[in-house]
Amino acid sequence: MDRTLSLSKMGLIIGIPLLILGMMVCLVNTSFFSEQTSKLSVGITFDLLLTMPLVYFLLIRKTSIPKTTIVPVIILGMVVGSIILPAQNQYYLNLFKTWIFPIIELSIISFVIYRVYKAIKHFKRHTIESVDFFETMKTTCYEILPQKMVAPVVMEIAVFYYGFIDWKKRKLEENEFTYHKNSGAITLLAAIILIVAIETVVLHILLLKWSALAAWILTGLSIYSGIQLFGFLRSMYKRPISIKKDKLFLRYGIMNETTIGLNHIDRIEVSSKDLVWNKESRKLSFLGELESHNVIIYLKKEYTLIGLYGVKRSYKNLAFYVDNTMAFKKKIDEAMNQYVL
Repeated sequence: MDRTLSLSKMGLIIGIPLLILGMMVCLVNTSFFSEQTSKLSVGITFDLLLTMPLVYFLLIRKTSIPKTTIVPVIILGMVVGSIILPAQNQYYLNLFKTWIFPIIELSIISFVIYRVYKAIKHFKRHTIESVDFFETMKTTCYEILPQKMVAPVVMEIAVFYYGFIDWKKRKLEENEFTYHKNSGAITLLAAIILIVAIETVVLHILLLKWSALAAWILTGLSIYSGIQLFGFLRSMYKRPISIKKDKLFLRYGIMNETTIGLNHIDRIEVSSKDLVWNKESRKLSFLGELESHNVIIYLKKEYTLIGLYGVKRSYKNLAFYVDNTMAFKKKIDEAMNQYVL
């Protein structure tokens, strides 16, 4: 019965806004609309941008569906309005796109950041361990955003946060280990950023002779890529590998991460030997074979490696780099003896 009621409720939540949308599309294709195009365009614009989102909000306000899902409904209304309304009758639609929607976007981003800030303060008050911004942000966003939106939103905020805000030197705890100092990853990423910058300038000059628009689009994409890489690079300083109680947290900045139960570790090798890279054996580094490894961990069961934008890949053997391999191996052995045996 509960499942039936739940399905019925979901049917209403999805169906009623779509019904409003369908009615607007049908109205545009009537002779009545042709006779009263100017007046009806205003009404349709307000129905798509205000009535439909408001009805959706009223339907979800007492459910567990995040209120932020109203944003995709507004975007759907804008897209449909742009398609069905004559260009000369999109004045209020364009006004909404230019002034109102950016305010909505900024408000939601500010709300997410505020929630993350509050969560971090809460965790700092109740724990003596270092707080991981990326993990805290994911936890917070899962509470206020649709699940499919979490990974891209978290990644974009994290790139900006690690790249341009969090420059305070991080003090390592006894159970934390770096992996970027001697691996060559920082040098490689810095070189890639430099190459992107040089290529952007050269291609921009060449494309200007053909199309100014294409030149600036490519430049914008290149700058965006450079910012992403810089955020990736900086996140490696802030997200060390750590061992906490009965779990091993393996991180490669915000690019890759996985959490392993110590009781599922078969053995650990301090080794740089090559493996056959496949669905069973993977590297923690997103740079793959461009970066070396000096530790290989073999597991008793399959685990999941979470990559950029939430992409998941399974593995049983994982190779990665640790700056202080002996201290890492010793700490793992101590933790396994304490929590597993």
